[in-house]
Amino acid sequence: MKVVILAGGFGTRLSEYTKKIPKPMINIAGQPILLRIMKFYAKQGFRNFYIALGYKGEIIRRFFKKKISNWNINLIETGKNTMTGGRLKRLKKYLGNETFMMTYGDGLCNVNLNRLLKFHKKNKKLVTLTAVRPPARFGVIKLKGQYVSYFKEKSKLDEGWINGGFFVMEPEFLKYIKNDNTYLEREPLEMVTKKKQLKAFKHNGFWQCVDTKRDIDKLSKILSSKKKIKF
Repeated sequence: MKVVILAGGFGTRLSEYTKKIPKPMINIAGQPILLRIMKFYAKQGFRNFYIALGYKGEIIRRFFKKKISNWNINLIETGKNTMTGGRLKRLKKYLGNETFMMTYGDGLCNVNLNRLLKFHKKNKKLVTLTAVRPPARFGVIKLKGQYVSYFKEKSKLDEGWINGGFFVMEPEFLKYIKNDNTYLEREPLEMVTKKKQLKAFKHNGFWQCVDTKRDIDKLSKILSSKKKIKF
C-alpha cells in the first residue's frame, strides 16, 4: 500500500530551524522526524512511500540518496507554494485507483496502522482519520459514534478529540480538492464530513506533533528517555 507524506510546507512557526532546512528534516533525538515517521510505517509493513516535496525539497532529496534497500521511496516535487490539499492532488497520477495512507511530515504517533486500515475497509467511506486527544490549541472534530459530525481547522476550546493525521483515503476523495491553493483541512474534509464520508479511528495512545521548539524539546526528551514510547 502507498503511503503519502506531505513534506513541503514552509514551517514558519519554526523559522529558527526552517530558514536552513525543511520542517520534516528537523532533528529529533538524533534523526529527522521524517525518517522517524517512515520507520514507524515500515515497522508495521508499509514501505512504499510517496513524499510530497516543496520548500527546500532538495535537502530531503540529498538525504535519501543513501538508499534504504527494502523501502520504495518516491520523492515528488509538488511546488513551493502549494497548500496541503494541492500537494495531495498533485500525486493523483502516482496513486492510481487504490486505497492509500497519508500523513504529515511533522508528527509522531503509535497508532496500530493495520487496525486503522481494517477499520477503514470495514466502514467503506472515502476517508478515515486518526482521532487523538491533544492540547486544546489544535483543530477540533466532533464525533457521533464513529462518524465525524463536525470538522474545524482551529479552536481555542478543548472539544475532546482532534485530527491527529494518519489517514486512510480512497482515490475518489481527490475530486474534492480543487487546486494548488486548497487546504486539505478546510473544504475537502469539511465536504466529506457533510456527506458522512469521514470516519474517525479513535487513538488513546501516544501522539505528538512538532509545531514549536517546545514540541521539539518535549518529543526529543521522550524519545531519548529510558522509558521510550513503543512504536
